[in-house]
Amino acid sequence: MRIIISNQSETPIYQQLKDQIKDAILAGELSAGDILPSIRAMANETRASVLTVRRAYDELESEGLVHSVHGKGFFVAAKNIEVIREAKLKEVERKLLEAYDIGRQIGVSKEDMWSMMDILFDENGGK
Repeated sequence: MRIIISNQSETPIYQQLKDQIKDAILAGELSAGDILPSIRAMANETRASVLTVRRAYDELESEGLVHSVHGKGFFVAAKNIEVIREAKLKEVERKLLEAYDIGRQIGVSKEDMWSMMDILFDENGGK
């Protein structure tokens, strides 16, 4: 798992960490039972403060995505992966509706919208 933090982003650093860890879980890069880097190691790797990393990990734990074992670290939880997937699907639906509305405003046909999606899938190795 590789975490990339942008200091220019409007998204807070702890949220960037949290989102990228969630994405890694969804993509299968992290599986149930995998251990996350220690708070200090993640802070060093991302050049974030240990408090920032701790906040990201704590929020992931409060959402049930990871669990902590005292003296051992944070581990990916077996549950709630489907909850993340459902939330991501809703985000996709919302963004597709936004694209549809914009296309409709400028008269893009259904066929052209499908063609654009086909091109996006082809260019990005989609199925």
